[in-house]
Amino acid sequence: MFAAGDPLARLRDAAARRAEAGLRRTLRPRHGGPGGLVDLASNDYLGLASDPRVVEGAVAAARAWGTGSTGSRLVTGTTELHAELDRRLAAFTGSAAGLVFSSGFLANLGAVTALAGPGTLVVSDRVNHASIVDACRLSRSRVAIVPHRDVVAVERALADRDEEHAVVVTDAVFSVDGDLAPLRDLHTAVRAHGALLIVDEAHALGVVGDHGRGAAHAAGLAGEPDVILTVTLSKSLAAQGGAVLGAPEVIDTLVDTGRSFIFDTGLNPPAAGAALAALDILETDPGLPVRARDRARRIADLAAGSGLETADPAAAVVPVFLGEPHVAVHAAGICAEHGLHVGCFRPPSVPVGRACLRLTARATLDESDLVHLREALAKIACSTGRSLHT
Repeated sequence: MFAAGDPLARLRDAAARRAEAGLRRTLRPRHGGPGGLVDLASNDYLGLASDPRVVEGAVAAARAWGTGSTGSRLVTGTTELHAELDRRLAAFTGSAAGLVFSSGFLANLGAVTALAGPGTLVVSDRVNHASIVDACRLSRSRVAIVPHRDVVAVERALADRDEEHAVVVTDAVFSVDGDLAPLRDLHTAVRAHGALLIVDEAHALGVVGDHGRGAAHAAGLAGEPDVILTVTLSKSLAAQGGAVLGAPEVIDTLVDTGRSFIFDTGLNPPAAGAALAALDILETDPGLPVRARDRARRIADLAAGSGLETADPAAAVVPVFLGEPHVAVHAAGICAEHGLHVGCFRPPSVPVGRACLRLTARATLDESDLVHLREALAKIACSTGRSLHT
């Protein structure tokens, strides 16, 4: 017998506990136009989200095709723009074929669940993105979680499996620590054990490698039949959506069986038009990825020079580790006082004790932005007792 009561009381109690632990989150609409905070939080790594050429790409697509795709891609949701974007993304990354989804999250869900399942082992890095974690949970496979960037643990899991098939899945650039997966070594392990390698290029596409073609391309793995890439269009490509890129057999499998593809409305045409315009820019301006990586290195040097714990950036993500959630929230407030909008990551986004500021570089950051950041980081270091100058 259950006692009647307020069914929302447990939600309020849980919210109060999160607030006490510094884990409440708030939606804060950002302001457009001049006078806003300098962006050191978004994933607009190349600064293309407001680029007139990208905006015009979206506008032209809306005028030609309307604002919505009108249905799933298997029904009415595939326009000529979608087919072109499938081809262009594959060609840009050196893949044989591509398939555009309405989000990067759904691309990961589709790739992992369609290529795994009963009788398949899935091996996943411990700090993979939440979309990969959820895909693993939904795959109906046995999942082996291995230590971060530990190729030996991956090899052991593959060698000891009872399952006939196996899939290894990893971020290319990890979304908080900003470090790079050991893709060449992972591929060697995968090939030796007859497995597939899924690489999420979300934070690498547009930043890592020649013209920003991604980490797999830079590692010499472009076009390998046992390598599948997932990408997002919402970061360097300044649009929205995602894609899976790989062998024709992989794309055929997703079209036939990928639930997050079959049962989802197709990407809206303006987003496809914006992504195509951003690809045009990347192909003609190889300096953009170089500038983004340079700004990331500058940011990491500023943090280390202030006595704060950071990491060597492989792309555009630079963490500043502060430990406890309340400390990170206070540090984000200091940045705001200096005119900077930064990411503030706390559990469950990061492990307990690893709350941090997540700073993101942008190719269009200028020297005055970095001056404000240096001042803010120095104040944070002093407030936490970590300054090298006290």
